[in-house]
Amino acid sequence: MNRFLVPRRAALVLAALLAAGCAAPPPPPPPPPSNQPVPFEQAVAAATDALAAQLQPSKGGNLLAQLQAKPARRTLVLDPSLDAGSGQQTAGTQQLDRLASERLAARAEQFEVLPFRAANLARAQLVLTGTLTRLNQAYRINLAATDLATGVVAAQASAVATEASVDMSPLPYYRDSPVLVKDKVIDGYVLTSATPVGQKGDATYLERIAAATVINDAMVSYNAERYEEALGQYRSALATPAGEQMRVLNGIYLSTSKLNRPAEAEAAFGRVVAFGIAARELGVKFLFNPNSTEFWSDPKISGPYTMWLRQIAREAGTAKVCMDVVGHTSKTGTEAYNDALSLRRATTIRQRLIGESAELGSRTRPQGMGFRQNLVGSGSDDAVDALDRRVEFKIVAC
Repeated sequence: MNRFLVPRRAALVLAALLAAGCAAPPPPPPPPPSNQPVPFEQAVAAATDALAAQLQPSKGGNLLAQLQAKPARRTLVLDPSLDAGSGQQTAGTQQLDRLASERLAARAEQFEVLPFRAANLARAQLVLTGTLTRLNQAYRINLAATDLATGVVAAQASAVATEASVDMSPLPYYRDSPVLVKDKVIDGYVLTSATPVGQKGDATYLERIAAATVINDAMVSYNAERYEEALGQYRSALATPAGEQMRVLNGIYLSTSKLNRPAEAEAAFGRVVAFGIAARELGVKFLFNPNSTEFWSDPKISGPYTMWLRQIAREAGTAKVCMDVVGHTSKTGTEAYNDALSLRRATTIRQRLIGESAELGSRTRPQGMGFRQNLVGSGSDDAVDALDRRVEFKIVAC
């Protein structure tokens, strides 16, 4: 070989360098999302692009290795996003999932986004979690990609969307739910979505992620009005080691109610109450007529309330606990008016409980919190902020 001839491999490298010099430079990475609210789709795009940029592998080695290397493809499984305050899935969180997954999937060489199924957990490297957190007339989007093998957050990004561009109407399961389903698992999900890069996601959430796939299947069935199928899936979830969660017990109650099985439904609601008492807090959606202590006039809404009160009294008596009965209102009207109204409603619930079990007279006391502990805070007085008009039963020392 002539020593003055350029070896073939070196020639290829040289050609690549010359081509790269003539080609347009690659687009710069997206700027970090600011705290300035923008329309929802724009905010999701900013957060998703920032997340994707963090997941790009750093290029090491010599120039030839960099030229020959193909971009590493990351496989993510998407655990459906939640409203951080209430723990609910809403139209807005559903849209967040769709927009983020579509934007990642558009980079097909870099990302594969899989549905939240048990079989996909074995294939995926990362789990994608997302939340919407209500701010002052805006919502913060948090996205996190957590390594399933180590539990370490590999990427985390956020952006802020204008309030008017986000629809927070709850999906059917949450709209129909009589109770607040936010427990330690949901709290862990919310924490994981906001965990800084390099730190571990919440252990309670990650340890129960396999059960969460079964729960998600059941919720999809319920939202599609396939109640028999949902009931079977919720019972399957309950049979798993990590399946005893508020979402599961509540799902069994809702499904048996929709299937018109009153005895099963009452037993299921009793288990919901027992779980809440054991966790030392149970929030129940008792809806009242406006500016009144009378239950909502539509029996389709208030019909189950007598049964709910009976089970709350029974389980509280069995557990021998003392409780604060705490009334809440949505953010409409003055603070003083809502404090008084929430106290009157809490007193009404307490009196109904004493009617079911006289011993609760000495072990309960009413409190009114007005709108100071809103979970949603929209002040819309409709299905969106129904959880703000709840009554809580907080276990206290006797």
